[in-house]
Amino acid sequence: MAQDLFQAPDYYLLDDLLTEEHKLVRDAAREWVKREVTPIIEDAAQDAKFPKHLLNGLAEIGAFGSFIPEEYGGAGLDQISYGLIMQEIERGDSGIRSTASVQSSLVMYPILKYGNEEQRQKYLPKLASGELIGCFGLTEPNHGSNPSGMETKFKDMGDHFLLNGAKLWISNSPFADIAVVWAKNEEGRIHGLIVERGMEGFSTPETHHKWSLRASATGELIFDNVKVPKENLLPNKSGLGAPLGCLDSARYGIAWGAIGAAMDCYDTALRYAKERIQFGKPIASFQLQQKKLAEMITEITKAQLLTWRLGVLKNEERATSAQISMAKRNNVDMALKIAREARQILGAMGITGDYSIMRHMMNLESVITYEGTHDIHLLITGMDITGISAFKN
Repeated sequence: MAQDLFQAPDYYLLDDLLTEEHKLVRDAAREWVKREVTPIIEDAAQDAKFPKHLLNGLAEIGAFGSFIPEEYGGAGLDQISYGLIMQEIERGDSGIRSTASVQSSLVMYPILKYGNEEQRQKYLPKLASGELIGCFGLTEPNHGSNPSGMETKFKDMGDHFLLNGAKLWISNSPFADIAVVWAKNEEGRIHGLIVERGMEGFSTPETHHKWSLRASATGELIFDNVKVPKENLLPNKSGLGAPLGCLDSARYGIAWGAIGAAMDCYDTALRYAKERIQFGKPIASFQLQQKKLAEMITEITKAQLLTWRLGVLKNEERATSAQISMAKRNNVDMALKIAREARQILGAMGITGDYSIMRHMMNLESVITYEGTHDIHLLITGMDITGISAFKN
């Protein structure tokens, strides 16, 4: 088993901008990843199996609802701490970070923000401890980038709601205990519903044959006349803005997470370039390899600065959806390009499971698409700076 020798790059001394609590939280997550994730993740990805035994550890390092108030079982940390945890977990693997992102931003966040006190007390402590695992049902087979076109619907049957429809590409769905599902009522208004495993007509078939996020469990949510208790409706917000608010939180975490994947690829490539001898000297001594490495650390540093500032704005509740979109798009694109360049530095060895780079590269092909595609985020920025929407006629 290869030893995890990762050393995090900090070219602009950004640790000086972090509090002692930030660094303690990050370092705890970093050590957990080195101890629990790195040793098993390559085999998990090769076998296309989610390592469920990691769920307890994710809860212990505060990865489930780190920003959720302590009264509901969360750690009560700030947004930069949440980002740093996501960064460290994705340094290990994007799929493991996806599980934590979904639990925190797409399940716990809407229950906290849009739910009532009874729902918060019932679900949040168990989600924070990992006793319950959740998933988020928005994307449908026919509606990805256009969630407003969703076809999943529910009817008021007097003493319950009757839910019908389907969701696709749902992280955690095969083993999730609850699902926060977005559906239209009879008037066409979007609402959130908490659907629990075991409800008759609710099934979660797993999606197989993925080349990306292979250590993550992905599936569908199928609703065939599912009777949902009325108390499971999230009462405090409706409309498309409700699920989009959750996506803002998730996209923010992704912006940090992608830096972790990029850092791991860079660190691997730098170490390899110093050790690999060709033409009688380390390949790190050749100009073209130095160019690749210099560009990598430059782009990582720019992303770190961008995301740290976004974290400050999030803590001040001043971060806009468009700002979050910019960071998500930039950082994932950056990480994917670094993974590809790092793979070239390793040559043929870069495609093997002896190194993490090819796994990161495949994972990032999903990350650049989910939670808003690269192109959609570009258009969100375009709309923000021009005031003109490219989404509508």
